[in-house]
Amino acid sequence: MSQISTASVATGGSAPSGPRRSERTGRLPNWALWACFAGAAVVVGALWPVFDLNIALFVLYTVVLGTLAVYLLTRTTEGSRRATDRLVTCLVVSAFGLAMVPLVSLVWEVVSRGAARLDGEFFSSSLVGIVGEGGGAYHAIMGTLIITALTTLISVPIGLMTAIFLVEYARGRLKRAITFMVDVMTGIPSIVAGLFAYALFAIFLGPGIRLGIMGAIALSVLMIPVVVRSAEEVLKLVPNELREASYALGVPKWRTIVKVVIPTAIAGLGTGVTLAIARVVGETAPLLITLGITNATNVNAFDSRMATLPVYAYYQLTQPGVPPQFATDRAWTAALVLIILVMGLNVVARFISRFFAPKSGR
Repeated sequence: MSQISTASVATGGSAPSGPRRSERTGRLPNWALWACFAGAAVVVGALWPVFDLNIALFVLYTVVLGTLAVYLLTRTTEGSRRATDRLVTCLVVSAFGLAMVPLVSLVWEVVSRGAARLDGEFFSSSLVGIVGEGGGAYHAIMGTLIITALTTLISVPIGLMTAIFLVEYARGRLKRAITFMVDVMTGIPSIVAGLFAYALFAIFLGPGIRLGIMGAIALSVLMIPVVVRSAEEVLKLVPNELREASYALGVPKWRTIVKVVIPTAIAGLGTGVTLAIARVVGETAPLLITLGITNATNVNAFDSRMATLPVYAYYQLTQPGVPPQFATDRAWTAALVLIILVMGLNVVARFISRFFAPKSGR
């Protein structure tokens, strides 16, 4: 009796209640998981004629049935903990695959339809005198490059200086007010930016005006808050010890910012600016209002209409003419060039981030 009491005290005041249920220690071979999904694909494929499935439903049912088979097989062989782990793994991988479906499908569709007109004529000729077959997007490509360069020239200095002011100088209510306005501008619909630029120029130049600089102003409204937010977060990452060391040497604040803070954050600043450019280069709605469209090449942003790739693709698809197939092919090729341009900007951002990143090794 005393031994039972001693054991009860040693175990926290309760008597032993029998042996615990142990987890199974079996292990499934690696091929068993793939066999579950292969068997699920066979079962769903056998039911295809009965339920009249399509490719999307076939993949969905195969994933669901295979995941259920993996869970049940793992639970009976390796235990509930391992089965739950594999169930969550299957769900995460399935979610990733689901997110990749529209991306892969979009890229495949644009490449397959746009590659046919990706030739020298598309990059060297405009649509002047073109009714059906032939023609290109030289004027739209030049317009996109000019408008993007003007937008960058306007947005980057304003955005960087605003970010520096918020991080280094602004305090209290002023800082909160500017931050709030930047957040509001980040969520402004692009069509509103186009209407703002059109209304601004219509006050001075009259209604119906269309200029390249108007498109640059409209895109700047969208690009500035992106530059401000990205630059602000990068500048906050610069250690305060670097600033304090510079101040201790008697260096004024403006020189500390120019010589210490900005060089330290140059990689992140360059990446943020590049991604901001990639964000606005494909905008269509503001340019529809401010630039319009033209079939001729115009490189003067302060004189008459200009063509850009997004608007070019829009008009080629919505107003194709007769026969419509040639204009549709040009629209898909313009979309492909835009995707290549955006991907190129993202690759440049990666290189900037890696090349200009501060070296931490000895």
